[in-house]
Parts: sequence; structure tokens; C-alpha cells
Amino acid sequence: MSTVTAHPGTPGTPETPGTAPAARTRPVYRVTGRRVLSAEWAKLWSLRSTWITLGLGLLFLVAFGVIAANHYKAGPGSGGPSDRDFATATALSLSLFGTNFAQLALGVLGVLVTAGEWSTGTIRSTLAAVPRRLPVLWSKAAVFGLVALVVATVGAFTAFLVGSRIVSGTPAALTLGHAGVVRGLLGAGLYLGLVGVIGVALGALLRSVAGGISVLVAGLLLVPGLITLLPSSWQGHINPYLPSRAGESLFALTHGSATLSPGAGLAVLLGWTALVLAGAACRLLRGDV
Repeated sequence: MSTVTAHPGTPGTPETPGTAPAARTRPVYRVTGRRVLSAEWAKLWSLRSTWITLGLGLLFLVAFGVIAANHYKAGPGSGGPSDRDFATATALSLSLFGTNFAQLALGVLGVLVTAGEWSTGTIRSTLAAVPRRLPVLWSKAAVFGLVALVVATVGAFTAFLVGSRIVSGTPAALTLGHAGVVRGLLGAGLYLGLVGVIGVALGALLRSVAGGISVLVAGLLLVPGLITLLPSSWQGHINPYLPSRAGESLFALTHGSATLSPGAGLAVLLGWTALVLAGAACRLLRGDV
């Protein structure tokens, strides 16, 4: 009678605990800054509203700049004394005429980037994946701020290159070689990029699309208009330090006594941005999601 020795692993043969194959485990992924940035980048471009609103911002910059340049060219005396609205216009100011419209498009999209997740409830999944929370805010602000900066800078340079050709030979004519032109175009892109970051922070702070957009529009457009109703002595102490007025100093070709220098304007705008981001960070750390 022969004896057959069974080996561990043979079908139908029970395995001893010591010879059981190692259980397959799923890989553990660490939450790193690069991965959070990558996730926010993917989420940003997965939204149709991103493409539409960025396209509108670019369109506003270029189209309104070209329209302003054409209006200047067609005006009586091409911006001379008989045309008060364009008496001191330059190719730079004309090409950046659409900045006020572009800031709304980019700021509103910034609000949607964060407040949209709270309105749909998907923020719970995001914060479950990133328990420390703050990297989510920093990544959203960095990703969208960079995208807004690039789009705005491309739009500003495109509007200037087209607009400067239109007003060539007029008192407003300028080229990229003129002092302050390149600085002004880069300043416009930086301003619009920071407006986008402020929009992201407002969305995270208020967690409401309607509320974030309302505060953004009020801060950029309504408050500066209301300041003009104050006594002139007060206006000089308040007006230059508003976000929109500080931003204008970044791309203005000349600066008077009532406006900030580009460096001071940038410092004020960064201060406003940091203030709103700090408020959003404090609320996010409360853990009331």
C-alpha cells in the first residue's frame, strides 16, 4: 500500500497557518501637497463652467480693448480736446478697457470653484480625502490663481498688440518698448489673478455661490461708487486702498498724488487677498461641514 504525501498548496489540500499565502493589501497612498494640487487641477478642468467663464474673461479683455481702440480712432480728433472721454487715453489704457468686465468673470468663477462644492455636497468627499483641510484651500487658490493669471496676461498682451496697431499714428500710440507698458500689462494679469484668488476665498468663507458673488461685486464695483458720495477729503484717504483702486495702480501708466505706486498698490491688494484667505481658513478649520 503506497502512501501519497500531500503538499501545501495542492488543490483540495488544507493549508496550515504557517504556509498560507500573504493576503493581498491595497497600496496606501499618502496625502501630499502635489497630489492635492493634482486633484484640484483635474476638478477645475472637469467643469464646463471653467471653459465657458475663462473664455468669457479672455473675450472681455480682448474685445472691449479693441472696441475702445476703434472708438478712439474714429472719434473727433482721435482723442483730442474735443473728445473729453479720451483726452488722456493711451494705447495701454485703451487695450485694458475690458479689465473691469474680465474681473467679474474671473472672480465669479473663483467663487464657483469653492462654493460650488458646498452647494452640491461634494466637499464632504474632498475633506474626507484630505482631513487636514487647509491644503484643499491653498491648492484651490493656487491652481485657479495661476490659471487666471495666465489667461489674463495672455488677454492683456493680445489686446495691446491689436489695439496699439489700431491707434498707431495718434497721440495715444505706444509700443511695448515704451516705459511702463510691459509692467502695466503684467500688472493687469497679476491683478486679475489675485481677483480670482479672492473669489476662491470668498466662496470658501461664505459657502454660498450667491453670497460670494454678491460680496465680490459689491467690493469691486459698488463700494468704489459709494465712496464718491463721501466728502472729497475722505475720498483721498479711502479710495486708493480699495481692492479695485489698488489693482488699477498696477497697470496705470502714470501715477498721481491721489493714487498708489505700483509697489504700494500690490502690497495693499496682497493684504486684501491674505485677509479673505485667512477668514476662509479659520472657518474651514472649525470643522462644521
